[in-house]
Amino acid sequence: MEEVPLEAQRSQAPAPEAETGAETRITIDSPDAMQELGRRIAALLRPGDLVLLTGELGAGKTTLTRGLGEGLGVRGAVTSPTFVIARVHPSLTGGPALVHVDAYRLGGGLDEMEDLDLDVSLPESVVVVEWGDGKVEELADDRLHVVIARAVGHEEVLDDVREVSVRGVGARWGAGAGLDALAGALSE
Repeated sequence: MEEVPLEAQRSQAPAPEAETGAETRITIDSPDAMQELGRRIAALLRPGDLVLLTGELGAGKTTLTRGLGEGLGVRGAVTSPTFVIARVHPSLTGGPALVHVDAYRLGGGLDEMEDLDLDVSLPESVVVVEWGDGKVEELADDRLHVVIARAVGHEEVLDDVREVSVRGVGARWGAGAGLDALAGALSE
């Protein structure tokens, strides 16, 4: 088994939370299925929701966010904001805008991200932060953590397979939040 450096483990593992709501685990077998999962999650989101995405490079964070954008009915192609740090996609349907942030190159916590005014955007938008663990949790007591991991196994068979954990934190994501239905909806 390959040894993963401790620093890499820290950057990929979500911070422990005192108040965890619902959680579901889903196996995704293609980029199309990852995008569909994003559309399904979008149906559960509302203005003020914060979504943290964790996973190694190429795991599917932006593909999932593309599905979120489709589900929310926002304008513009959802692409990785790595070099611009954040992109705002206004709604075409009267719903919340999607604020897509890539915190990969940001080393500090919320202080370093203050210039993005995420706290101002959050109440009327859905804010999705890739690589946000340990950096933006202070923005909201209620948030959704999505952890995407490559499935372990024979490469040719499992290249596109991902194990996705969707975990709600706080009262907003308690029982009845709909997360448990995500896995079933994808297998229909």
